[in-house]
Amino acid sequence: MKKFRHLFELRENISKRAYIWLGAGFIFLLLVLWQTVTGLGLIRPLFLPPPSAIFTEAVRQIQEGILYVDASSSIYRIVMGWGFATLFAVPIGFLMGNFKFFEGLFEPFIDIVRYMPVVALIPLTILWAGIGDFQKFLILFIGTFFQQVLMIMDNVKQVPKNLIRVGQTLGLSRFEILRSVVLPASMPGIWDTFRITMGWTWTYLVVAELVAADNGLGRRIMDAQRYLATETIIFGILFIGLLGLITDYFFKITGNFLFSWTKGR
Repeated sequence: MKKFRHLFELRENISKRAYIWLGAGFIFLLLVLWQTVTGLGLIRPLFLPPPSAIFTEAVRQIQEGILYVDASSSIYRIVMGWGFATLFAVPIGFLMGNFKFFEGLFEPFIDIVRYMPVVALIPLTILWAGIGDFQKFLILFIGTFFQQVLMIMDNVKQVPKNLIRVGQTLGLSRFEILRSVVLPASMPGIWDTFRITMGWTWTYLVVAELVAADNGLGRRIMDAQRYLATETIIFGILFIGLLGLITDYFFKITGNFLFSWTKGR
């Protein structure tokens, strides 16, 4: 046991190899348990198909071109919805984090809206935006923006006031302090917020494609529910999770490259 004691030290790093093996091993154990339970007939395939059935469904969708059409449509909607949310959240959150005036102006409204269920807003978004892709963008925007703007505000507030005072001492103008001091210091946190909120946007995909979508991963899941095609539902969920994981690692890797100076913190 002494050999593995270092793995359980409080907040101590472990080797990259051990980190990868731990994650891969846990997923492998889950797959083995899943195959065992379904293979022994303990759970009916209607409720939980075996992994082999999920794999067969994946191959079918790839061969028939279904997966490419659905994935490309969903990725487009995710990028646009998250992109619009970020385009507005960054400047508003930045202002709220630096000026109490803007925090007092926007935060009460944002606090109210961010607790509203996005599903309940679908009828209104259809009324406002029709049934095209813009309505999907709007649902993803609503699900992402109001949380993101508050997180960016908190990222900005994490910049030590001493840095701002140093800028003032050097005679920098208010705009120069925001541009040259606050923005660079807050960007690592803001980039991490991008990573987290992109993950949230993926979770709203099924909601966004719930109504009047001709294609998309969420639409495929909802159609499969109608016909009790459980293997299609599970594959769709797993594939959305995989795409979300890919975007998560994209932000992690690019963040480590762009803000390598934060690794020593």
